[in-house]
Amino acid sequence: MKHTYIKKLFFRLTGLCLLMILLIATFFGIKGYQQAIQQTSIEDILPTLQKQDTFTHYEDLPQIYIDAVISVEDKRFETHHGIDLLAISRAAWHDVLARSFIEGGSTITQQIAKNELFTQEKHIERKFAEIFAAFALESQYSKQELFEIYVNTIYFGQGYHGIYEAAQGYFQKTPDQLNDYEAIMLAGIPNAPSIYSIDQQLAQKRMQVVLQRMVNCHKLTEQEAQEILKKRPQYN
Repeated sequence: MKHTYIKKLFFRLTGLCLLMILLIATFFGIKGYQQAIQQTSIEDILPTLQKQDTFTHYEDLPQIYIDAVISVEDKRFETHHGIDLLAISRAAWHDVLARSFIEGGSTITQQIAKNELFTQEKHIERKFAEIFAAFALESQYSKQELFEIYVNTIYFGQGYHGIYEAAQGYFQKTPDQLNDYEAIMLAGIPNAPSIYSIDQQLAQKRMQVVLQRMVNCHKLTEQEAQEILKKRPQYN
């Protein structure tokens, strides 16, 4: 009887502690979000980007590039509302095991929030602020518009920001001219641009990861993935 009481007390105290942590993190998350939008208006993000000569519209992107980015970065992008609870839970578990922020579980929308509104520092207050910002971004923009923001702002290494500069810099093409191999190569580089943009062998391995994710997401068959790997162009 005493053992059962202690067990119940333990779980209640644990639950209370978790609730307190959640409330504190939420408070600082809201505060961080409010501070962020005072400096950068969410409503102005896309219109500002669209004024740039290098802005690439969604319809000018190869479908295979779109499929590759979503498969490798955020496979539930088209169905979630800013955050992916499954990905966050998995990442949180890995972080607990490692006792460090080794995995983020961030959606494409959260990555936009992090890149456009916040610093790159990893701490729990920013992660909660990022979640509030992701909800706001999803309310403001369509999925296609969010994808446009993402691919027009991410870094591809070698000084190239956005898909247009990357396509021009690496392959001397506009995004709509990319072949399957080139599109998938560029989908993988932003994961670690300082590495994949200069090491062709590692970039090739990363490309294999992207292709496997596409197969897992039923965007390609195994045979189609292998055929794409065979069509290796000149890579600068």
